[in-house]
Amino acid sequence: MSKKVLFVLTSHDELGNTGKKTGFWSEELAAPYYALADKGVEIVLASVKGGQPPIDPKSEEASFQTETTKRMDNDTVLLDKLKNTIPLEEVKMEDFDAVFYPGGHGPLWDLAESKISQKLIVDFYTAKKPVAFVCHAPGVLKDVKVDGEYLVKGKNVTGFTNTEEDAVELTNVVPFLVENMLVKNGGIYTKIADWSPYAVVDGLLVTGQNPASSEKVAEELLKLI
Repeated sequence: MSKKVLFVLTSHDELGNTGKKTGFWSEELAAPYYALADKGVEIVLASVKGGQPPIDPKSEEASFQTETTKRMDNDTVLLDKLKNTIPLEEVKMEDFDAVFYPGGHGPLWDLAESKISQKLIVDFYTAKKPVAFVCHAPGVLKDVKVDGEYLVKGKNVTGFTNTEEDAVELTNVVPFLVENMLVKNGGIYTKIADWSPYAVVDGLLVTGQNPASSEKVAEELLKLI
């Protein structure tokens, strides 16, 4: 039985009031996509609005390229999937074995506020299906509650650190800091050195600290499905 994983992407492309663009971070799609697809997992891409989700232009700069992002740039099948992502409201949890959220700054604006996304995560989680998030994507858990309690409460979690946000000089631009939110919502938050690969698993919940953690998160997700 081949496994099927849903990837949920942001449709938000404005970086606060800076006049700059944002979106999803390319490595955070490419690395997990290939880590799973190369093992025979079928991947379906969805986004808040459907169609082509915005790629953070910074993630396409030469200094942020990896083997997987270069592979994505030449992968006509994946690029076609990206152009035609399914609108989030059309997605059914029953069709998938797990859900994965790539980060980038975009999700902090749209997915973090999306009631559809919040319900989808709860649906997966309560159906005993793994939910995974990397870098800024744990931010989409901000208002996610199961049985009246924050999903992250009492759970071991990680996510983009305050010091990493400082380093990219966006602390005063983002609507909230991922690390602060996870702590505030009762998560048992841990991190390692900035920009180092780090993934945390607590039951069905998998979180990763930063772009470098993307593949690690996918590997942990693969073990769970």
